[in-house]
Amino acid sequence: MSNPNLWKWILFNAFVLALLLFDLGVLRRKSHDVKLKEALAWSAFWIGLALIFCGGIWYYDDRINGTHRALEFLTGYLVEYSLSVDNIFVFILIFTYFRVLPEHRHKVLFWGIMGALIMRAIMIYAGVALIHRFEWIVYVFGAFLLFTGIKMAFHKDDNIDPGDNPVVKIFKKMMPVTPDYHGNNFFIVQEGKRYATPLFIVLLVIETSDLIFAVDSIPAIIGISRDPFIVYTSNVFAILGLRSLYFALAGVMDLFHYLKYALAFILSFVGVKMLISHTAYKIPIGISLAVIAGALALSIIASLKYPLADEDTLTDEAEEMMDDTVQEELPEEVRRQISSED
Repeated sequence: MSNPNLWKWILFNAFVLALLLFDLGVLRRKSHDVKLKEALAWSAFWIGLALIFCGGIWYYDDRINGTHRALEFLTGYLVEYSLSVDNIFVFILIFTYFRVLPEHRHKVLFWGIMGALIMRAIMIYAGVALIHRFEWIVYVFGAFLLFTGIKMAFHKDDNIDPGDNPVVKIFKKMMPVTPDYHGNNFFIVQEGKRYATPLFIVLLVIETSDLIFAVDSIPAIIGISRDPFIVYTSNVFAILGLRSLYFALAGVMDLFHYLKYALAFILSFVGVKMLISHTAYKIPIGISLAVIAGALALSIIASLKYPLADEDTLTDEAEEMMDDTVQEELPEEVRRQISSED
């Protein structure tokens, strides 16, 4: 790796680490429940930062190569950010299952993201290295994404039991776990013996869930770009925005019930893109961006135009998590439904 490239990686990771440490050490020094307005403001911040970074790629590279790389970053970021929405369904289930207090969820998500950045960096490096060394791997990734997309479109959601997580079962055999929470502590010492708390178990479940999601998302982003820096940075920005996106959308996820089909289409589309990448019908990055953005927009419009039946509008878990601030932001018919059910 040449020195300019090495410094590029070092500076980017130092910048991300500084943001995360500032977030945890200064802004989040005291645990609190993140309200809707705060979550939306942070979501706007992370999205704006990603767009500024995209503009920097375009500006500092030469005009032809810079435009192509900027489009690759923007497309990859859009794919990863939209796929991360699917994670939120699982996060809602995990936090509800383990009865995690709202003010402690941010800390779990923060350290979950730190672990996700490390795991995904390793997976991205391995995936890009495999494709450069064994070009035929691209067809394996493409077929896998196509299969995953079709399965997602026709497969009904199963009830997931976070308590059956094998990683959690193994960990409990290695270290004792307290029956109750102890504030926002992951570990405590009692009578000279160290114990993990249920909050650390929640973190383990979050980490293993993200690892499962990465199996889909990493091949998808590699299908957009083979540039390790573009793949990594677009993935990082999508993950950084996941915490604020969770708090912004946790109470209204079921309003976007057609998003699942858009995600299935996007995975299938990227799979096909990889399968035909060495033919005369290679799909340009500009068209890929338009197709992916169009699919997401259509799914959101369709979800709002054709809502679910009244009894399915909101999940029980989502209702439990919403506070008065969130409900005020909901459409009037949804607020009336919640009031009538109460």
